[in-house]
Amino acid sequence: MFSAQRSILNLMLRRSMSQHTSRPSKIVDKFLRVNHAGELGADRIYEGQLAVLGNTKVGPTIKHMWEQEKAHREEFEKLIRKHRVRPTVLTPIWNVAGFALGAVTALMGEKAAFACTVAVETVIVEHYNDQVRQLMEDPNTNKELIELIKKFRDEEQEHHDCGIDHGAEQAPFYDALSNVIKFGCKTAIKISEKI
Repeated sequence: MFSAQRSILNLMLRRSMSQHTSRPSKIVDKFLRVNHAGELGADRIYEGQLAVLGNTKVGPTIKHMWEQEKAHREEFEKLIRKHRVRPTVLTPIWNVAGFALGAVTALMGEKAAFACTVAVETVIVEHYNDQVRQLMEDPNTNKELIELIKKFRDEEQEHHDCGIDHGAEQAPFYDALSNVIKFGCKTAIKISEKI
């Protein structure tokens, strides 16, 4: 029964995204799942940072970035529902881990919080660029998704640049902190693409 349901869902996704082969529908399925997970994680990171730094001079900056991440998450939530894509089963873990990462780095200080932002956004900009390159194999079919990912990528790049402007690279143990966070993000991406 599950196999038949999955086949029907794949057919519907292919039709709704104007796909004609199974390969692109699998790619779109994977991209929507992982992007939803990533934007949920980003939403929670900024919420954790704001919980600690909300009443400081950087509070409004963090709040602005958080608002953008919430909009990204909401858009991917709409898309996974619309295309009946299963979210990652690790959503509860990413929910807690994102908030914890944001809060812990904020407790380490403003520069560490922005170091977290720079590390995460470096990985995400690269991740979105990779997706755009893959989707450009069929730019007419994937036009709307390509434009959405480009828009979000550009906003993630703004967050990265904001972090640099706020002294991220001056955070204690910046290189070590950045590398650990980047590794965690890349691992979360790989896992969320699969399950």
